[in-house]
Amino acid sequence: MRLIEKVWFFRHPARYVLVPVLLPLTLLFALVSGLRRLAYRLGLKKTGHIGKPVIVVGNIGIGGNGKTPVVIFLVNLCRSLGLTPGVISRGYGGKAASYPYLLDDNSTPEVAGDEPVLIYQRCRVPVAVGADRIASGRLLAGLGCDILIADDGLQHYRMPRQLELIVVDGKRRFGNGLLLPAGPLREGKWRLKQAGCIVYNGVAEDNLGREKVHGTAENISMLLAPTAVRRLTSDEQVPLTEFLQQYPKVNAMAGIGDPGRFFTTLTTQGFVLNRAQGFNDHHDFSAGEFEIFDDDFPLLMTEKDAVKCRAFAKDNMWFVPVDAMIPERQQSLLQDKITKLMTG
Repeated sequence: MRLIEKVWFFRHPARYVLVPVLLPLTLLFALVSGLRRLAYRLGLKKTGHIGKPVIVVGNIGIGGNGKTPVVIFLVNLCRSLGLTPGVISRGYGGKAASYPYLLDDNSTPEVAGDEPVLIYQRCRVPVAVGADRIASGRLLAGLGCDILIADDGLQHYRMPRQLELIVVDGKRRFGNGLLLPAGPLREGKWRLKQAGCIVYNGVAEDNLGREKVHGTAENISMLLAPTAVRRLTSDEQVPLTEFLQQYPKVNAMAGIGDPGRFFTTLTTQGFVLNRAQGFNDHHDFSAGEFEIFDDDFPLLMTEKDAVKCRAFAKDNMWFVPVDAMIPERQQSLLQDKITKLMTG
């Protein structure tokens, strides 16, 4: 974990030096971002037009809060309602020859980014990436998608939206509550009041009542549940309980916003970690980086990391897909909101 993240989230003693030094930049960031929002409110900057309802899944801070599982959940929920969803993504780290880029079976993380490839492979849904999210949305609408789900883009105010879901990490929350770079926030906590729903990742429904209700936003609890383990080289799938019985001790790695969350998921399931190695979010892996792991133990990784490691995967490398578990009552709430979007 980087030192600045320890300062933001875990009250590292270095905060007494770094936060005062970074506060002037935070004030500048607040001024610039505030003027930008004001320009959109006054009409000096124009929101684009796509012609189809857009649901934005985003967060007010940086790092992995669990947006991608929420996007996958919404794709499946929309399909259950008879809709044809498409996904808009920035495609962080991708280097396509032209944009907007529409993913297909040959798309790689190097071209499209890791999260879009994960969503496409898991859902088999049209996914378009590019910095111009309006162009991506129009491309998907032209393909027959009648509802669009934007993976990230909460602060991309040029993109129209009819519903916002803000995902909050139930463990790290908002860190020290400061804006970048003295803190981890892109926007203040006041922004939660403007959302349609706030999804608390890692908070069970029984504990949701302890969360503060923000404005008219609906609070939703979400737990990420692994059910199986899949081999990278063959896509062989083994039930999690069966894998645990055969391999109680494993190695683990994660290149996500909070690697510790993945490691905790494994230990909660009963695994003993021989070695756990975290990497920065969206890390570009190479075969040499895996020499630190003992091949006598299986190496478990996230599904997001697996899409970047297949080219040099060994037989002892497995990934653990997770599904967003949302209580039925709150699923019904989301269904009602989506239905109103389509009829409104």
